[in-house]
Amino acid sequence: MFDKILIANRGEIALRIERACKELGIATVAVHSTADAHAMHVRLADESVCIGAPPAKDSYLNIPAIVAACEITGADAVHPGYGFLAENARFAEILEEHKITFIGPSAEHVRLMGDKIKAKETAKSLGIPVVPGSDGPIKTIAEAKEIAAGIGFPIMVKASAGGGGRGMKLAMFEDELEPALSAARNEARAPFGDDTVYLEKYLGRPRHIEVQVLADGNGNAIHLGERDCSLQRRHQKLWEEAPSPALNESERVRIGEIVAVAMRKLKYRGVGTVEFLYENGEFYFIEMNTRLQVEHTVTEEITGLDLVIEQIRIAAGAPLSLRQEDVRFNGHAIEVRINAENSHTFRPSPGTITHFHPPGGLGVRVDSGAYAGYTIPPFYDSLIGKLIVHARTRNECLMRLKRALGEFVVDGIETTIPLFSALIAEPDIVDGNYDIHWLEDHLSPNTERPG
Repeated sequence: MFDKILIANRGEIALRIERACKELGIATVAVHSTADAHAMHVRLADESVCIGAPPAKDSYLNIPAIVAACEITGADAVHPGYGFLAENARFAEILEEHKITFIGPSAEHVRLMGDKIKAKETAKSLGIPVVPGSDGPIKTIAEAKEIAAGIGFPIMVKASAGGGGRGMKLAMFEDELEPALSAARNEARAPFGDDTVYLEKYLGRPRHIEVQVLADGNGNAIHLGERDCSLQRRHQKLWEEAPSPALNESERVRIGEIVAVAMRKLKYRGVGTVEFLYENGEFYFIEMNTRLQVEHTVTEEITGLDLVIEQIRIAAGAPLSLRQEDVRFNGHAIEVRINAENSHTFRPSPGTITHFHPPGGLGVRVDSGAYAGYTIPPFYDSLIGKLIVHARTRNECLMRLKRALGEFVVDGIETTIPLFSALIAEPDIVDGNYDIHWLEDHLSPNTERPG
């Protein structure tokens, strides 16, 4: 096992990793920007190192500074969390060159799944169903038109290196294809340094279903069920639940086994999430995230497993401790993302929290590094915490969520709490009858906003 782990992240996920390390008896090192000097994960870590100025490129994306922090503190492993360098294959390679363990998959698998085109080709070869589309990158508009004619409009143009909804453009008709290609390329070039794009058939009203996997790199892999992440705004997830209210038992067993078999063939290592669009009883692969997901918490709640501890054990060389038949699913769990944003406009709301009172009670979990007096900096993602509830049934879960949201107090800044309090009263949400477009339709200018 590791003696000391450096946490190359910030916010609630850094604190989440820190807690897992402490339960394993592993010392922790928190790295931070000058803006995060008083963050909770920094205050609770065994050691901390300032690695740069507030902009992420000068701190949390500063690989030389992070490696230097490892060498200064003697950390023998790095946990990247999610975002920042979590899916940076070169970072994993550099750590390996410095004899520091990257707590995650091999650099080869990170790179493979980070390229959306290669990931799709790999998924298809492993027996995972994929969305109809181009077999490779699109180089010319003439090529794009020919492929689109064969698939049929509408068409989604996607950046190979995109993520978080960036580099995705919809072309409803042929005359919209060229502008969509240009826009997707431009949107991906700046943040990802790669303007390669490909085409996929646009599905009308699908669900977003993802399957959690756990594997040890030696051909042993299991799935931990699925999550439904269909409530999204601009391709950003806001509400996640497990199990999905849209799937029946045979469907969830089928897709779970397909993914587990594929990960065994790939000899994948660590945690990972295979994401699908689901429509009319069919699953279509869209991408694989080779890291811990923000919404991993709902899987933990229904399985009783600590995914961060499992990550660390596997990275330390331990074999998979579970077989598929050992996994037991219990009840229902929902996570909502508490962002520092206006619940009407979604405009970021950085500032100082004057009063912070998280909810409690049976089946209520809050993952957050926020506290009264903490200042939310304007430089990073607006997520300040996650509210997770677990109960025996989905209906009980919704009632518990309603109660917990009513107890949650965050003063001094605006948050998305009012949005979720309003959504619980919506019949479609209560019935589980929603898709990836539902929330944006609900929040359209012609629809009254919650508040």
